Formats: sequence, structure tokens, C-alpha cells
Amino acid sequence: MKRFSRTVDFEVFRPDLDQALACSDGSKGGRPLFDPVLMFKILVIQTLNNLSDERTEYLTNDRLSFMRFLGLGLSGRIPDAKTVWLFRERLTQAGAIGGLFNRFDATLRNAGYLPMSGQILDATLVAAPKQRNTNAEKADLREGLIPQDWEDKPSKLSHKDRHARWTLKFTKAKPQDDGTMPSSDLAIPFFAYKSHISIDRKFRFIRKWKTTDAAAGDGTRLREGLLDKTNTASTVWADTACRSKANEDFMDKEGLVSKVHRKKPHLKLMPRHIQRSNAAQSVIRSHVEHVFADQKSQTGLFVRTVGITRATMKIGRANIVYNMRRFLLLERISATE
Repeated sequence: MKRFSRTVDFEVFRPDLDQALACSDGSKGGRPLFDPVLMFKILVIQTLNNLSDERTEYLTNDRLSFMRFLGLGLSGRIPDAKTVWLFRERLTQAGAIGGLFNRFDATLRNAGYLPMSGQILDATLVAAPKQRNTNAEKADLREGLIPQDWEDKPSKLSHKDRHARWTLKFTKAKPQDDGTMPSSDLAIPFFAYKSHISIDRKFRFIRKWKTTDAAAGDGTRLREGLLDKTNTASTVWADTACRSKANEDFMDKEGLVSKVHRKKPHLKLMPRHIQRSNAAQSVIRSHVEHVFADQKSQTGLFVRTVGITRATMKIGRANIVYNMRRFLLLERISATE
């Protein structure tokens, strides 16, 4: 936490926080609000350590390193779990996470970390609590309707996630105990949201991102603002999910060079030259997998909330914290050179 305090200037977030919270000047009285930058730092602590609101309150009171990071003394007033929830909820409803992400991205650019050497796109599933719905309820949800039984019970509706979706996650089959290979790959059902990101090849910061339900196609997102047009190079790497005529035409129109993996012909062997091309592109494209591995292993990325608005807030915070941790790493490397 000490390195975070020394390297990241959290004051740059204050204008966006003040605008999102629309705080009063205190002229009407009432108990003074906690400083919004301090509260945002608490969200950073929470994301870094994968903490619940109650655990965040406990550890903030318990750990001196957290107190020093927040600028609090032993006798200082510390926000409780409800205050942390309310602060996060206000930012969520204000849709502030996009502005906060862009604010830190501007900080990275001012520090010299411009998007360079092209960009890499990919998506990953972010698990959400499973919903136990009937077939009729699932049919209504697919049509964008709210089941009648849920409308009559507001308390039940508030606990039902109507935006996450089931999908199949395919993984390569592994040899069995007797050494034989299964005849097909494994398909694992997943109830989740999907995190789409675009990173720059040079510094591997997340530059663009989007949150959708798990069933949303990866390829369409490429044409929905996921490409960073400020990158100094025009090359785009992505996997076969983004290979389509519409995407190739779109990138050609935008002056971008496609390095998207080519798909294997149906019921035919992959031509050798395409195999070599895909293998060469995989060496570069695999860098984006390190981002997802970091988010899931280091910060335990998982959506525990209900609805895509809160899921977007969760994934957006994880993206900001990843960029902060990456910034700390690159600054430490440059200091030792």
C-alpha cells in the first residue's frame, strides 16, 4: 500500500467523484461526509484484496498499513460497511466508473505511457451467482420480460439477476487414465458476465473495455467502441471469435491492419501456412491472457452483485486496479534501469 501512495496520485479522481456524488457544501448542516477520495481509496483496498464490505471495515480498523494508505490516525473516524456500500452504490447509479477509468488512463498518458505497437482484444467470463429459474421464467427473460411472479414480489425481484446469462465454456479434453483421448472437447456450463478488453501491445495497459452478458458474441463488440483509435500503430490482434467479414471490412475502413486468427475450415485440415500464421500471432495475442490471469488470481474477480449495472462497476474497478498495479510495476522497473 505504501507504493500505491507514493506512485498513484489519487487526487486526480476528485473532480469525477465530486461530479458523480453531487455533494452539498454543508451549508444545510448534518454530519460531515467522508472525503470522496478517501472513500475511493477504500474501494481500491477492497478490490485489491477481494474483500466484502464488512471485512473491509474490520481490516481498515485493524491494519496500520491500510490506515496510513487512507491518511487516517488511530483515533480517526473510519467508514463502516454500510457507508462503503452507499458510496459504491452512488457511484454505480451515477455511471461514474467509465469517467474514473478514463481519468487514470489520462494520467498514464501524461506519464509517457502512450498506447503503442498495436492493440490486442479478448474477452473472459466472470462468474456470477447461479440463478435457479424455471423454463417459463427463462423464456420470459430471453424476451426481455419480467416474469409475473417476480413483479408481484418486489423482494424476490431484487434478488434475481435478469442480465447474466448461461453459456458454454469449451476446454481442450485431457488424456484419460488409460492414455486414451476423449472423442470431443469438454463443454462446461457457465452462468456469468463477460469482460471485453483491449490492451496496448507496448505497455499492456487496458485502454478500452466493455461488460456484457456471457452469451454476447465477442466479434460484435469489436465494432462497438472496443478499438483504441489513439494507438500509434494500426495492428489489431484477436482470436477467431472476432474473425468475420463485417469486422474485416470495419477495420479496413478505419485504416487498421487485421491480425485476427483465421478459423479452421469445416471438416478440412488447416492449411500449413495458416497454422504458421496463427502460431506467430498467438505469441503476441497471448499477452492479453496475462491480464485476465492477474485479475482472477490476484484480485479474485467475481461478480457477487445483481444486475449488469453493478457488474459493470465491479469489472470497471478491477480494470482500474489492474492498470494501477501495472503502473507501479513499470515505474519500479524504470527506476532500477
